[in-house]
Amino acid sequence: MNHDLAILDYEPAHQSAFRALNHEWIAHYFTIEPIDNEMLDDPEGYILAPGGHIFMACHNGELVGTCALIKEHEGVYELAKMAVSPRAQGVGIGWALGQAALAKAQEMGAHRVELLSNSRLGPALRLCEKLGFRHVPVPPTPYQRTDVKMVLDL
Repeated sequence: MNHDLAILDYEPAHQSAFRALNHEWIAHYFTIEPIDNEMLDDPEGYILAPGGHIFMACHNGELVGTCALIKEHEGVYELAKMAVSPRAQGVGIGWALGQAALAKAQEMGAHRVELLSNSRLGPALRLCEKLGFRHVPVPPTPYQRTDVKMVLDL
């Protein structure tokens, strides 16, 4: 692992970086949807308060990545809002975030982690496959961009 990389637990001071990192990738590939802004503007209310967790990746002293675990229901979490700034991609930050999230999910008693994505996000999907996720049918979701669902049984 990169020794200049630290995976941190989210703090309220990270909200603007959490929002900016997610806006950066969503706006690059898709359109920001109302549900995105609701979650990114209030991660404490949407993600943390219901029992989820957020990680931030600090590389060379700069917040360059993030991912969240959103509690769906008892024992099931969604891996969501994963973003790594383009200027920091390719050094293992996504892998480190994914590993941290899966370890935290197990610690919180999860038996399954799910994620929703889009087929245009090839590198992200390959990362998830490498982490052990498998493709399953896609249910209706609040996101127009979702055409991929993956699950990992812990």
